[in-house]
Amino acid sequence: MTTTPITPTTPITSSTAGDDAEAVPQDLTVDRRWFLSRMAGVWAAAGAGGVFGAGALAAPVLAHGGGGSTGSVWETAYAPTIRRAALLDPTELTISEAAAAFRRRLLDPVELMESYLDRLDRYDSVYQAYLWRPGNAELLAAARRVRITSRSTPLAGIVTAEKDNFYTKDIPTTGMSPVYADFVPEYDSTVHARLKAAGAIMMGKAAMGPLASGRARLPDGTATTVNAWTPDDIRYSPSGSSGGTATAVAGRLATSGTGTQTGGSITSPSTAQNLTGLKPTFGRASLYGIIPLTFTRDHPGPLARDAMDAAIMLQSFAGPDRNDPRTLGMPPVPNLVKAATVHRYRGRPRVRWATTVGYPPDFLDGSNPETLALRQQLLQILTSVGCRVSEVPYPADWELLSGLSSTAGEATNMFLPQLRRDVSLFADRLPGFLNGMFRSSDNYMKMLQARYQFLHLVLTGIFDKCDVFLTGTVFDGIGLPLIAFPYGTGVDGTTGLTVPRGTTLGAPPFGEERLLAVVAAYQAVTEHHLRRPPDPTVTASARRAGAYKVPAEYDATDET
Repeated sequence: MTTTPITPTTPITSSTAGDDAEAVPQDLTVDRRWFLSRMAGVWAAAGAGGVFGAGALAAPVLAHGGGGSTGSVWETAYAPTIRRAALLDPTELTISEAAAAFRRRLLDPVELMESYLDRLDRYDSVYQAYLWRPGNAELLAAARRVRITSRSTPLAGIVTAEKDNFYTKDIPTTGMSPVYADFVPEYDSTVHARLKAAGAIMMGKAAMGPLASGRARLPDGTATTVNAWTPDDIRYSPSGSSGGTATAVAGRLATSGTGTQTGGSITSPSTAQNLTGLKPTFGRASLYGIIPLTFTRDHPGPLARDAMDAAIMLQSFAGPDRNDPRTLGMPPVPNLVKAATVHRYRGRPRVRWATTVGYPPDFLDGSNPETLALRQQLLQILTSVGCRVSEVPYPADWELLSGLSSTAGEATNMFLPQLRRDVSLFADRLPGFLNGMFRSSDNYMKMLQARYQFLHLVLTGIFDKCDVFLTGTVFDGIGLPLIAFPYGTGVDGTTGLTVPRGTTLGAPPFGEERLLAVVAAYQAVTEHHLRRPPDPTVTASARRAGAYKVPAEYDATDET
C-alpha cells in the first residue's frame, strides 16, 4: 500500500532547543547487559513461591523510592487550570484537576464522593463494573475524614477502583473465580496499602476476567461487565482482564484505578475504553498480595484518564518492597510526575527529551482507510511536538521469538493445589491449565531461553534505532514498560458502534519517564483523552435479558 510519507522535524537537542531544553538525564539510559543479568537473577529467585502464600502475613513496607508522600515529587502534579465543565460534574475531573480543586477550595472530597455515589446508584447495575463495594454511608464517612493540607498527596480524597485480584484486608478478594469464592485476605497488597497511605478512597473491587483471563464473566460463561462506550450493547467487549477497572474509570464510577497485566490486561482495556494505561517495567511495582497468574511476567499498574494521572498513581505505589524480591536492587523510582508534566518551548508543548518514536513496517500497511488515517495523523502530531518518527524494521527471527513466550506452564504451577482439589472450580479456564500440566521441564526451559533471546533481540534490534516503539503486548513476556493511550475513534465492524481507538508505546527497561513524556506532549495538543462515553439508556433488567455467553471457542488468555 502506498502511503503519504511522514516527514520528521528536527528533534529537540541542546543545540536546537535553546535554554528551555532539558538534557537527557543519566537514568534514562540503562545498561542492557546489566538488565539481562539482573532479570535473570530476579526471575530465578529461590524460595519465592511463598511470597504470595496464605501464610505470608508480613506487613507491606510503605517507604519506597518514589519520593514518599510529601516533598517536591508532587510539585507539578496539580493542574494549573481546571475545566469548568468538569467542575460542574466532578466525576469528569482527572486526579490532577480534582487535587487542584481541593487545594483551591473549589471542591471538597465529600462533594466528589457524593457525585460518584449518585452516578453509581444510577448506572452501576448496568455497567456491572464492581463485584463488591462499601455502603454509601461508609464511603461518605471516609471522605469526611480526609483533610487536605500542604502535606497531602494528590491522591488524598480521590476515588479509585481496584481490580479484584489485589488483596484487601477483611474485604473479599475473589479474582472473579470460584477458586477464591470465600477468600478474605488478612492483609492488604502492597499496592493497595500504599494507595491508602496516600489518601485514596477505594470505591470498590472491580470485576475482572476469571483468574485474569479475558473479559469479566460468570463461571457459566455469561458476560457481565460492559464496555462503558457501548453500555447498551453487551456484545462489544470491555476487554480484559482488567475490564471492570477500565469500565469504572471510563464510565465515571471512579477517578482512576489499578489493574494487572500478564498479556495485555492493562493496555488492552485502556485502548478499548479511551484510557491511558501504564504497565511498568517488571519489578518496578510490587506484586505482593496480588493473586498471581505467573511469577515472571505479572505486572501491576494504573488505568487512568491521562498521562499525568497514570504518573501520579504509579508514583504512589512503585518502588522496592522487602516482601517481593523482584522489586529489590532496581534503579530508584524517578520523578514520574515531572516526566508527565507538559514541557513547553517558546510557549508551545514539546516533548521533554529528544525522542525518536519508532514504528514497525506494518503500522501503515494493511489497515482499513479509517485506521490508516488515524495512524498517519498520530505520527504527524508526534512530529509536531518535537518527536522524530522513523520506521524501524522488525529484526530477523522477530515473528518466531515473539510468539514463543507462553504462560501456560507458569499459570498451572501457581494453582496446582487447587487443581488437585477440584478441577471444576476453574470452569472455562480448565483446558488452559490442564495444558500446562503436560508441559515438560525441557519445553519450559526452551521457552525461557526464547524469552531471553527475544529480550536481547528487542534491545539490540529495536532500541538501538529508537527511544520508544509503537508495539503490541509482545513486550509483556520480557518485562519492558508499555503505555496505551487513545488517538481517535472509529466504527466497530460488528456492532456499527462508534468506539475508541488507541495504540501502545513500548520502551527499554525503566523507560516509564520517556513514555509518560511522549504521551503528555501528545495529549497537550489533542483532546481524545478528554472524550467521555454516553450514559446507559437500557435498564439493568433489560441488560440481564440480553445477556449472552462468551463463545465456546473464546481464547481464555490474559489478553482479549
